[in-house]
Amino acid sequence: MPTNDVRTLLHTVVPTAAVGAVAAVISGVVAGGKGALGAVIGTAVVIVFMGIGLVVLERIAKSMPHLFQGMGLLLYTTQLLLLFVFMAAVKDTTLFNPKAFAFTLVAAVLVWIAAQARAYMTAKTLYVEPESATAEQAGKSGSSA
Repeated sequence: MPTNDVRTLLHTVVPTAAVGAVAAVISGVVAGGKGALGAVIGTAVVIVFMGIGLVVLERIAKSMPHLFQGMGLLLYTTQLLLLFVFMAAVKDTTLFNPKAFAFTLVAAVLVWIAAQARAYMTAKTLYVEPESATAEQAGKSGSSA
């Protein structure tokens, strides 16, 4: 993974994990141990789902830049639908508190998207690839008539 991709991933995972930790503490106080467990699981689900999506999106941007915008929209829509399906699948669980899970999931997704947008806006991305010195010398070696 190139350093820009790792930096973007780091700038999105850290705020999401911080919000998850705060949500776990709040859920633990409000709903007990099952609430804290639900918040931790919700945060982990968001980091895994959105992290995989970010890696896929970065690979698409490198290999097929003309499809980046459309694939990004499709990817985010698919991720949100999968998260809703996941929430519906665990709504009747007794392993953890489903309300704490759901609120943490929504908060973590919103923080992830905001952090990712900020990471992309502050990234110093080259829009044009600079020419190498060897390409310049190859171009100058011909006759100048």
